[in-house]
Amino acid sequence: MTDTVPEQTTYFSDSLPQQLSKIVRRWTPLEELQNTAIPEVQLIRADAPTTFHCAVYEPCLCFVIQGSKTVLLGDKEIVYTGPSYMGSAIHLPVVGRIDHATPETPYLAVKVSVDPQEVAGLILELGDKAPPAGNDTICPETDCGLKSAPMDTAMLGALYRLLSLLDSPEDIQVLSPLARRELIYRALMGAMGPHMRRFAASDSQANRIAKVIYALKESYTQPFKISELAAAANMSESTLYHSFRQVTRMSPLQYQKKLRLHEARRLMLAEGLEAATASYRVGYESPSHFSREYSRMFGAPPRADVIQLRGARAATQPA
Repeated sequence: MTDTVPEQTTYFSDSLPQQLSKIVRRWTPLEELQNTAIPEVQLIRADAPTTFHCAVYEPCLCFVIQGSKTVLLGDKEIVYTGPSYMGSAIHLPVVGRIDHATPETPYLAVKVSVDPQEVAGLILELGDKAPPAGNDTICPETDCGLKSAPMDTAMLGALYRLLSLLDSPEDIQVLSPLARRELIYRALMGAMGPHMRRFAASDSQANRIAKVIYALKESYTQPFKISELAAAANMSESTLYHSFRQVTRMSPLQYQKKLRLHEARRLMLAEGLEAATASYRVGYESPSHFSREYSRMFGAPPRADVIQLRGARAATQPA
């Protein structure tokens, strides 16, 4: 199943996307995810399409300013083309590919980390002004942990006010929290609002699954029992399994496996651990089993994959 956000032609002011594009290009000298002086904000630029790459999305709002990207979450495909954005309500292992990018018109995107507690607090403050979460039985598809939406003029303006702070670093400490809050507010009051509210509502299935996912993430190295997860979430085992698949498009066991493999990859790449050591660190008992599953997920054995990643990173560094 595919969600596609079409290109917008009259939904916003043409000047705002152009101004956002200029800011992002000015602050992205490298083709990679780049940190900024605003702690919760990262920028992405790519000058050419990419193949599919595995990643773990944290709770965030991702804004595509220019270009196009496809994200796969299990059997769900989301295609979003700038200017549009996608919200991730929870930590989700995904596969993503940049579809449209050239040196003249690169793919440009902004990632803004979001604290779920901040979202819940703002919803509480808004009260009846926020769009309702909707009925869980109406459309189970809306329980998916990822959702995309076009950016209207208000959202484009809020994003511009946040990114323009990069050009006035003395204002970041005071104004960036306000600008981020406005972004979350615009998302809550727009097409993304009902989706975000469902995951924040304490009595919703989506919120209970979010808590299960948090528990799995915090103890991903340990084996688990579905019965224990279900009891903690006050759900039956069958309901937990079904709802978990709605949100993540995978089973709890598949989810844990992806978290383990991503963390093992990070340990080998960032801390220089050998594959066997990394496999034990993330909860595998057999290095050979780890190597097989790693190869299936990332397309190459651990050592070869890490060497390739290090080479690709070195190639993007300035001379």
